[in-house]
Amino acid sequence: MDRAPLARRSWLGGALAVIAAAALSVAGLTGTAQAADIDVAKNGGFESGLSNWTCSAGSGAVVSSPVHSGSAALQATPSGQDTAQCTQTVAVQPNSTYTLSSWVQGSYVYLGASGTGTTDVSTWTPGASSWSQLSTSFRTGASTTSVTVYTHGWYGQPAYYADDLTVLGPDGGGGGDPTPTVPAAPGGLQVGSVTKSSVDLSWSPSSGATGYNVYRDGSKIQSSTGASATVSGLSASTSYQFQVTATNSAGESAKSAAVTGQTSADSGGGTGGGSVPKHAVTGYWQNFNNGAAVQKLSDVPADYDIIAVAFADATSTPGAVSFTLDSAGLGGYTTDQFKADIKAKQAAGKSVIISIGGQNGTISVADSTSATNFANSVYTLMQEYGFNGVDIDLENGVNSTYMSQALKSLSAKA
Repeated sequence: MDRAPLARRSWLGGALAVIAAAALSVAGLTGTAQAADIDVAKNGGFESGLSNWTCSAGSGAVVSSPVHSGSAALQATPSGQDTAQCTQTVAVQPNSTYTLSSWVQGSYVYLGASGTGTTDVSTWTPGASSWSQLSTSFRTGASTTSVTVYTHGWYGQPAYYADDLTVLGPDGGGGGDPTPTVPAAPGGLQVGSVTKSSVDLSWSPSSGATGYNVYRDGSKIQSSTGASATVSGLSASTSYQFQVTATNSAGESAKSAAVTGQTSADSGGGTGGGSVPKHAVTGYWQNFNNGAAVQKLSDVPADYDIIAVAFADATSTPGAVSFTLDSAGLGGYTTDQFKADIKAKQAAGKSVIISIGGQNGTISVADSTSATNFANSVYTLMQEYGFNGVDIDLENGVNSTYMSQALKSLSAKA
């Protein structure tokens, strides 16, 4: 606008010109004050389980692996008559444009939006064994205030995975996810398989975490997007102390409890014992007091070729087991003495193994994750106590498929 001629007009004309200029200024301010786009989807990373999501026919579950980021992802399993559709209704503004995207993995995975008030949209991928991103956009109708977004697979296909789903656009009044807080320190840190130069670590996912840092002897050495890591470049026959922290956009947690992992002199697993004779005598050493005479491991007669320590206990992690010495009635029998007795038996040509199960044992190995947890935890006990192997004595049911998988994994380590 050329303001010089207006300045030479009458006072009234000049006043009108000032008012007009002010009106333009207010309009400009209103335009720049519009809120930026937000993610109107809730729990799109599935870090809060299936909260805000509904999956058809109970087909959905949250898993810790594979994940695109954070510690969780959606796993949905189609059937012959169901596509495993998982949906969420999001709040939107009318006459607005939104961008819908998600990272997916699997065969024939679909991403879409319905109830847009204009043209509903969807996109899909024929499948991939790694994460790929699907993305599409839609515009809402003049009276649309909510839209349903969804993922689904295809009839009879294997399970698919989805993670980090977002719906970016104007806030429809429902807002986005709350500002994240610093996650809690991870729990359940344990050592898995070891080699001359590496140690496998795994831990329980921390709610709200999008990544993890691994520390060796107090120094950060690497990061991980999932609840496991392999630390390499180590020296043979050397002990190291490991800790992990959980991270997200709010910061880093405190360090976890420390665990010690020792690299091997060779690629083997447990401590060696004598070879088992063609005709062997075996028996159970009770790690509990049920009224029978209690005894130290060193008291087991030399006639026994294989001594099964009964029993390892289930933990809160599916498939994982632990062992704690019960020294009641044994006059202060310590864990160190117990470990020394194991070595003494092995030096005498005997094998000492850890037994899993018993009458009251309820260890469940029913999927690949629990099979991995079982193998890793038993291997950790073999490393810690020097057990030669494992005895399976599950009297409350066993899934032969996944127990076989677990034992094959353990055999590869040990």
